Amino acid sequence: MVMTQNLAESDDIEQFEQRVDRLLHTVFPHQHRARPRLWRPPTDVYETDEAVIIKVEIAGMNPEDIRIEFVDRVLTVTGVRQDVDAKLSYHCLEIPYGEFRAEVFLGGSYAADDISAKYENGFLYITLPKSRREHRIPVRVQTTAD
Repeated sequence: MVMTQNLAESDDIEQFEQRVDRLLHTVFPHQHRARPRLWRPPTDVYETDEAVIIKVEIAGMNPEDIRIEFVDRVLTVTGVRQDVDAKLSYHCLEIPYGEFRAEVFLGGSYAADDISAKYENGFLYITLPKSRREHRIPVRVQTTAD
């Protein structure tokens, strides 16, 4: 319940900031620029028998401008989507531009050398093949005599 309440408060703050930005842009169209915000692209995570696939919606990108890291079971996708069209005034601004970041925590073990990514029709697909070998670590129980 607290998490929902915090998310609702966060949405209220975001809406307020957007209204202030629009107001300032209306009053000072050539001088005001909304401050850059980190945004999170829509992300799906699904599993097949062989792999886990992360699908990130980030249309209008060059694949060279996307960074992907997999560290300590966290897959992170970052980049910057540029708004290349020059506009004097916006009537509606819903498409996010600027720096983005998506993080996905993944349990399990994966074949790190075989992780692949492809960018197609505005979607980034990252495939993490499941590790075929079992990862076992023996644990020795100590006694007071040890």
